[in-house]
Parts: sequence; C-alpha cells; structure tokens
Amino acid sequence: MSKKKQKAKTDPYATREAEKYENPIPSREYIMELLGQSKKTLGFDAIAALLQIDDPVQLEALSRRLKAMCRDGQLMFGRRKEYGLANKMNLIAGRVIAHRDGFGFLVPDSGEGDIFLTARQMQKVFHGDRALVRIEGQDRRGRDEGAIVEVLERNTEQVVGRLVWHEGVPFVMPESKYFPQDILILPSELKDAKTGSIVNVEIVSQPTARSCAVGRIIEVLGAHMDPGMEIDIAVRAHGLPYAWPADVEEEARHIPDRVTPAAKKKRLDIRHIPLVTIDGPDAKDFDDAVYCERTEEGWRLVVAIADVAYYVKEDSALDREAAARGNSAYFPQRVIPMLPEVLSNGLCSLNPKVERLCMVCDVSISSRGKILSYEFYEGVMQSKARLTYGQVAAMVVDQEQAIIDKYQKLYPHLQDLYTLYKVLHKRRQSRGALDFEIPETKILFDKKGKIEKIIPTQRNDAHRLIEECMLVANVCAAEILLKNKITGLFRVHQGPDPDKLIDVRQFLGELGLQLKGGNEPTPKDYATLIAQITGRPDFAMLQTVLLRSLSQAVYNPENQGHFGLAYDAYTHFTSPIRRYPDLLVHRAIKHIISGKKAKTFFYSEEKMAQHCAHCSATERRADEASRDVIDWLKCEYMQDKLGQEFDGIITGVTGFGLFVELKEVYVEGLIHVTSLNNDYYQFDPLRHQLLGERSGVRYQLGNPVRVRLAGVNLEDRKIDFDLVETPKPGRGRKKKS
Repeated sequence: MSKKKQKAKTDPYATREAEKYENPIPSREYIMELLGQSKKTLGFDAIAALLQIDDPVQLEALSRRLKAMCRDGQLMFGRRKEYGLANKMNLIAGRVIAHRDGFGFLVPDSGEGDIFLTARQMQKVFHGDRALVRIEGQDRRGRDEGAIVEVLERNTEQVVGRLVWHEGVPFVMPESKYFPQDILILPSELKDAKTGSIVNVEIVSQPTARSCAVGRIIEVLGAHMDPGMEIDIAVRAHGLPYAWPADVEEEARHIPDRVTPAAKKKRLDIRHIPLVTIDGPDAKDFDDAVYCERTEEGWRLVVAIADVAYYVKEDSALDREAAARGNSAYFPQRVIPMLPEVLSNGLCSLNPKVERLCMVCDVSISSRGKILSYEFYEGVMQSKARLTYGQVAAMVVDQEQAIIDKYQKLYPHLQDLYTLYKVLHKRRQSRGALDFEIPETKILFDKKGKIEKIIPTQRNDAHRLIEECMLVANVCAAEILLKNKITGLFRVHQGPDPDKLIDVRQFLGELGLQLKGGNEPTPKDYATLIAQITGRPDFAMLQTVLLRSLSQAVYNPENQGHFGLAYDAYTHFTSPIRRYPDLLVHRAIKHIISGKKAKTFFYSEEKMAQHCAHCSATERRADEASRDVIDWLKCEYMQDKLGQEFDGIITGVTGFGLFVELKEVYVEGLIHVTSLNNDYYQFDPLRHQLLGERSGVRYQLGNPVRVRLAGVNLEDRKIDFDLVETPKPGRGRKKKS
C-alpha cells in the first residue's frame, strides 16, 4: 500500500481535502491531532517527516498551511523555529477591543469570557487586531488579565486625526475613541498639513511594545470646524469605504441608462398595475413600490422591489464593493451609498413614469389579515407616482379633497391599501408584536451648513402602512427560503437575556408591575405590559427599561425567529439598493424560481455565515459613525449656549453620573456625580438610580430635572450639565427593606 493511501486512511478528513485540492496534503485537524500527541514542539522538517511528505509541491503547500494556522491562532511558531498547539501553550486567540481610556479586552474566538488587557499591553496593538494572549492572573475586579504574546493579524491601515507637535516632533491624535495612542509622523511625510489640520494617515509601521505607530499623511481634509468635516472624520475613523475602486467605476460606466429589450425577456409585464412608491420627501433611491386591490378572499397585495441582482452579478467588482460596504450609511445632508449612483438613484431606483426591472412578491391575504398564498416572480414595472408619507396620510387619513383630486385614479387603491393596513396592524397586535415608539429627531441646517434647530419627527399611518407591507413581503421571503431548504440569510432577534430579565422583574415588582411568562416570556407578555403602562407619567422610562432587556437583531444563516416582531421566521428582502443582505436573499429566491436545485446555489453555508457576521458588523459600524456625526453636530450647536438653563429628563443612570436629554432641544449630556450636592451617592443598577447616603435624595431614570449647560467638549463629543434644582430628600420611589 502506498504512503499516500496510508495517509488517506489515517487522516479522517482526507476525502474532503482531495475534493478541494488537486494535490492534497493532510488537513488542519489531522496536523493538530499529531502535534497534540507530540510531547514537544516540532520544526517544519519534523512535521513533514511525521506526515510522510517529501514532494516539493506538497512541502510548499504544507508550509503555507502551517503559516495560515499560525495566523488563525491554531498554532504558535516560537523563537526556536518550532510549531506547537496554541491551546497547549495556554494561548488564546481573539480580537482586540480598545477602550477610550487606554485599556482594552481580547474577545476570544471561542466565545468564552473577555480577557482584560492593560494600557501597557494595548500599546502593542490597535483596535480590531487579532492576537494571541496568555492569561497571567486576575485584576482587582477578578477579571482574567492577559499579556499579548503575538499579533496574528493587523486590522488598521489608515487612521484619521488631528496634527499636533510635541517637543518639536509631529504626531497625529486619532479622532476615534478606539485609538487612544498617538501616531508618529515622519517630518518628510507632512505634506502641506498645518498644525491642527485634520489628516488621513497611512500606517507604515505598526505599534510594538517598544515603539509607537509610525505613519505618513496621505490626505489633508482641512480645518476641524469646516462644514461637513464631521462626516469626513466619522467615515474615515470608522473605516467606512467611501471611494469607488477603479474596477467598480469601470463596471458602472457600462451600465445602460434605461432598461434594455433584452433585460425584459422572460419577465412578467406588470406595467399596467398602478404601483406607487411611498417614501420620505428627501428620498432619492426608491427600493419598493406597492399596490392593493380587493378580492373575494380579502386582498391582493403586490410588493415590487428593485431588481438589483440583475445588474450586480455574484463576485463582480460591483458585488465585492457592495459586500464590503454591507449597507448604505446615512448622515445629515449626506449618504455613503452601497451602490454607485447610476444604480442607486438611477437604473435600480423605482422612479416614476419609467420602466424598471423588479422582483415581485404577489400575496393573497384573507379578510382577517392571514397570508393565504404568495408568488415570487421577476417583472418589469412602471411606477405611476412618487408619493410621500405626508401626501398619502393627507388622502387616506385626513381625507383632504385637493390632494385626492390630484391623484384621483390612484386614490381607490390607496384606500384599499389603508384598509388592509388596519387589518394587518390588528393582526400584529393580536400576535403580540412589540411596537416601541421611540422618539426620533431631524436636524435642520442653515445656508452655511450649521445646525439651525433640532425638531422631532412624527410617524403617521402612511409610515406604518408601508412598514406592514414590507413585513408581509419579508415573511414570505423567509418562508420560501425555508421551504426550499436553500442556503439563506435570516434577520434574527432573540428573546431577553436571562440575567437582564431578573433585574427587570425586580425593578418592575417594586412598582407593582409584572412581566409574565416565567423564564421565557413571549413577545405577547411584553406587549401586554406595554399596553398596561401606556399613558403613565413614567411610561418613557419603563419602555426604556424593557427595551434594554432585549438583544440586538442580527443576520444569521440559521433561522431562529424574530422575537420583537413575533415571527417564527423573518428576513430582509425589501431594500436591496441599500442593504447587502437583501441582495443575497434576492439571489436565493431567483435561484429557487428558476427551478435550479438548492445544492447548486452559489453560496455555501460557510460563505453565507461570513456574510451574515460581516453585514451585522457593517450595520453597527454605520450606526456608530452616524451617531458620532450627530453627537458632533449637537456639540457644535450647544457651544454658544454656555450658562443657559434647560428642562430635561434623566435618560440614563450610571455610577459616574446622570445622562439628561433636554426637552424641546433633544440634546443629551452628563451631570457628573462629582457635580451633585455635597453627599456620597450610591449607584443602584436594579432601580436605575443614584441615592444620596446622607441627604436621601434620589435621582432615577425618567425623573424631570432643571440643568445648566456647564461645558461642551467638541473633540470628545461630550456635553456637561450642572443641576439647577435639587429634589427634596426621598423624592421618587422609596427604597423597600
């Protein structure tokens, strides 16, 4: 028997490796098994001999595999130039998360508890780097404390910050809170940057234990207070792709400006259906159009979605860039789109009076709002009108005759749509879906690009109408993925965290309230409680407590249901222009309706899982960047109001102070605990309050307060308040014994 056959019998994963490679070598699992059996670390020649490899091509492949295993934290290559199992050396691989105060944590790949890294250890790495860490004890809080043994993968190539000089040496102070260490700039790489300029820096030398990072200036963005600078900073600080690569621009140049005859072949012509888009007044990319009509069974709802997948093919330059971006990022007065404008605002956007390719979810719904049947198909459509939420609400809710007359032909269908919405909304309530009404704001700017004022935005029934239509289409999309057992992507929202649930129940109990459902409350249990507390003076506070007990929704290749919407299965299908997950779902549905087998789908389970994790991360990235911009703008807005007094409400309670949002101004700031009256305050996380030891004064989530603006720190995006009025001792809920 040949050596090759011996290895094939010995390595349990040999068949898999043979299917993947023309000249296979032993699997990672088998290499780790052999190293685990060895009593010592082994050099390359010893490993090759142990695996019976002497072919030059296979030796090169083995060398690459061992390096990759080191990069992934499975192996460690020591100073003696020998390989060993990282876990046998008590080394843990994971990703570094930095804190603005200098310390950080390693989040292990295994999912086990985070490992604390001191500020000294963090000097070796940047936020997001992957590293191997050895646990060397515990800190004062009892947390595992680690030392970085090796950096496996560098995550940071560029950093945006402000140019400063220290003792005649230029440095860049990063704008991101995740980069507390400064970057040394070589004098020859200053370009034309002036002191205080905001610059983009390319890292040419990563930080080590003995030296700081070194960079060169590749872009001078301008002065810190220039209009729009806050967005330029946030985009770069959070690593959002903002420039189109050359190959993407080249592909975009070949996109036609209208739907071609060839593109319309083998599609259902639905141009006769009076579909309309309903969006905000500032919208420029229209993903979805809707139509509704009465039937004998109830209603026919047609949801037509832009067919982005027709133009953006798998693994094209456009596709790779869309995947990297993950989603469009929205800022006040600016959008960083997922797709080039020729697609996002042009050929894919369901603009009125022009032909567009679409993916259609055609649904039959009973008179009680139950989905009876659905069909997905590729279509060609023509939107009959671009309507706004305000216009639709004026017609179907307020019955304004002037606008009804303007859209006389469309009005009956809009009325049917509104009637269907009320039925769907009633069904939503009956199944117990959560409906948190979180106040949102809009920033209005003057001609110079500065904030003029901040106003609340109001959701009307037209917003809710479109939301219900999209929910129907998304549920049908999830069902067709499951029914056909294709590699899919789901929007997953799991139930409340068990530890948070205990705290919430204790807090509610002291108010005489109860969240039913035992250890696993249902959405209906939450909805029942929300209905019970609606109208109470402390409703906003209670709603906040309930909301914080829930996890964040993420993308997952495995269906685990959506707790908040009370659906057994849910996905995202309706926004492929601005969300990459929706594009992936479109491709899966196209594969199904074309009659192809599920196993021939372009995406493996592993690849889809990677996309899910990446898209969940890019969603958070965009949200954080947007928050940074809004926080910066609000700080700028408050700069000329120092000393002024405002009414506010406590929106957060921590051990170091109270977060307060100003009424009618919608700006949040901190009352630091040291600025409270002469007393020691104890933080009670269960009751969401600070309690004065001597005075008995308590400050609790939801309490109204009167504050004075004490300071604005534009660099750190922080606003500080002082308390003007102090509650009387014992004000609020009394502490039970």
